[in-house]
Parts: sequence; C-alpha cells; structure tokens
Amino acid sequence: MKHALVIDDHPITHLGASRLLRDLGYDSVGQAMSGEEALDQIRSGELPALIVLDISLPGKGGLDLVAPLRQAAPDAPILIFSMNDQTGFAARALQAGANGFLSKNAAPEDFRAAIRQLEAGEFYLSPKQAVALATLRAGASADPLSALSDRERQVLALIGRGMGLQAIADDLGVSYKTAANTSSSLKKKLGVEGINGLMKFALESGV
Repeated sequence: MKHALVIDDHPITHLGASRLLRDLGYDSVGQAMSGEEALDQIRSGELPALIVLDISLPGKGGLDLVAPLRQAAPDAPILIFSMNDQTGFAARALQAGANGFLSKNAAPEDFRAAIRQLEAGEFYLSPKQAVALATLRAGASADPLSALSDRERQVLALIGRGMGLQAIADDLGVSYKTAANTSSSLKKKLGVEGINGLMKFALESGV
C-alpha cells in the first residue's frame, strides 16, 4: 500500500490533490487540516510515503512543521504546496528541510512532475522559481536587520513562518496588542506594507 498525506485547511485542495495523487498510484491519501492533526495521524497510523504541506495553517505554520514531520516520517519527501509563489517562500521551504515547492496556481501536470521528481529522490522547483532563487542569492546584500530589537526579530521570524498575530502573541506569551504594535514598528523600520510585505522580507532575509 502506498500512502500519501495532504496537510491543508482548504477542503477543495484536499479534493484536487487527492485525485491527482491517486492517479499517480497512491492507494490511500490521508487528510489533515492542521499540523497537530497530521502528526497525530502519523504517530497512530500508517507512515506516509509522501507529504504535501501548505504553509498557512491554523496553529503552527507549515514551515515550522517540516522538522517534526521529518522526525515522525523520516523517509517521506515533503512538498510545500502554497498559494504564495514568491521566491522567498521557496527559499525558506528548502532551508526548512522540504524537498520541493509548488505554487497552487501551477497546472496539474506540474503537480505530477513535482511528485515524480520527489519520488526519484530529487528536489523540485519550477524553472521560474529556480532562476529567481539563483538571482536572489547572487544579489543578496548585507544583513538589513541590525536595527531591530530582539523582540522585533522574534516577531519577524514568526511572521516569516506563516503565523498570524494571535498565534505569535500566544507563542511569545504576550498580548495581541503587543504583537500588533511590534508588527507596526517593523513595517516602519523596514519600509514595507502589510503582513505580506513583512513575510516576504523575512523569507528573503532568511530570518
């Protein structure tokens, strides 16, 4: 029996990914809406031969889940499957230990190609992502984070892992207001707009 596990909080993603995985020869496809649910399934059931993982999840973000998933299912390659196809996300996914990154905007044949590549023991990035990542690394500048406080660095890192402000507040043991104020301070210091801007900065800076 060949078992895959899809971790995503959108039912429509489960439906589409499950159909594609079954077409690729997976006899069963487990579904989890959060990282905690996924880890419970792995520890109490069949080990997956492949894991498809979203970044934005309730509770712990997808990138933070790569390490515990790797520990629970060490032989399963992990494909990050995300709505956000910015280069920084792909870079952070590989840094976290994932085996590949695919945008949810990709065509079904790209999904199939990514799975086959991971099954062959290789890493997967789309040609566009691979070129953009190489360009990003070639043009990387000195650390732009020296002006940030320790708390600001903590919040920025957690934002880069896909966590929302309430989850960040809970993780750091502070109030939501403190997390929100720190987020506002980061936007001013770094000259970016919105949470997406902070997330992009965090990922591309390797926080």
